[in-house]
Amino acid sequence: MPSVDEVTSEWQGQALTPLNPDTAFNGYICAHVLHALERLGVFRQLHEEQVIDIPVFCRENKLDPDVFRALVRAAEGFGYLDAHADHVRATAVGTDAGRTLGFFTWGVGGYHDVFANAAPLARGERRFGLDLHRDERMVALGSAQADTALMRHILDEEIAGIDFHTLVDLGAGVSERISRLVKDRPGSHGIGIDISRPATLLAHETVERYGLRGTVEPVCADVLDILFKGHEIEGGDQADVVMSFMFLHDLLAAPERRAEVIPRLRKSFPRAHTFLLADTTIRPRSSGADSRLPVFSSGFELAHALMGVPVYTREEYEHLFEQGGMHLRRTVPFGAPHTYLFVLETS
Repeated sequence: MPSVDEVTSEWQGQALTPLNPDTAFNGYICAHVLHALERLGVFRQLHEEQVIDIPVFCRENKLDPDVFRALVRAAEGFGYLDAHADHVRATAVGTDAGRTLGFFTWGVGGYHDVFANAAPLARGERRFGLDLHRDERMVALGSAQADTALMRHILDEEIAGIDFHTLVDLGAGVSERISRLVKDRPGSHGIGIDISRPATLLAHETVERYGLRGTVEPVCADVLDILFKGHEIEGGDQADVVMSFMFLHDLLAAPERRAEVIPRLRKSFPRAHTFLLADTTIRPRSSGADSRLPVFSSGFELAHALMGVPVYTREEYEHLFEQGGMHLRRTVPFGAPHTYLFVLETS
């Protein structure tokens, strides 16, 4: 596992800046094509069967053949698919793209309206959270996809040595992560808390799929209400371990209570001996004339700026934990670019 100060080649990225207009425009179109193909199940079938028969695929999935072929041609032009007659295969980059599809679900599926309305937001004609919203379902799904592809093995390694009976996931999305961890730890229970009702509905489906009804409980609730308004979640006071993934910056958004979030987490879950808190941090800027961009970082930073939600450096997080009375056991690079898992103890 790389050290906390090691920047991997993936985190450095491959997109050389400045991006010329050709690359910028084609990248925009390519992102939408990849998201469409992911939603249609193309990458899943290519992973499982290596080839797609276009007429059969369209018939089985009730697709418009002309539209589907147009998407295939576009993806072929971008270098992701290789099509011959009616048969489609993934190229090397198309195969590798499977690891990053969650970012496209998150960005194109979840934040398309936010990015498209950047100018009205800047002019004050629209306001995020009032007349402009992200697609919560797609954000949750994209996060789950990224977790499966990039973060799961790292979390598994960290949690293997931690004892727990009751596990809580704050901002649990579709509860994929907590269901898997509880399934792997017989006798344990889980509570997945998320503010999004669409994500919570999907979470109930996830729990059913894992066969964990009555063992993992998805709860639709605002974590800030738990921290600052005394809202109690049944079983939450029994939690041994509390997790939060790509969510901490949302809890810290209000400057007037930012310093209280970590102490309130400890108070709200008094029996928790370990907190596993992961988040994406601000990407360090290169001092050179040219720099390379990784996937995700620029989208993460811009989306949160448009929403009015501050994001932080790794050092700022570590200082916040110290000020809140938690002991930082270690900081672990966590799959996605400039994303870290902070393993914290309460004593």
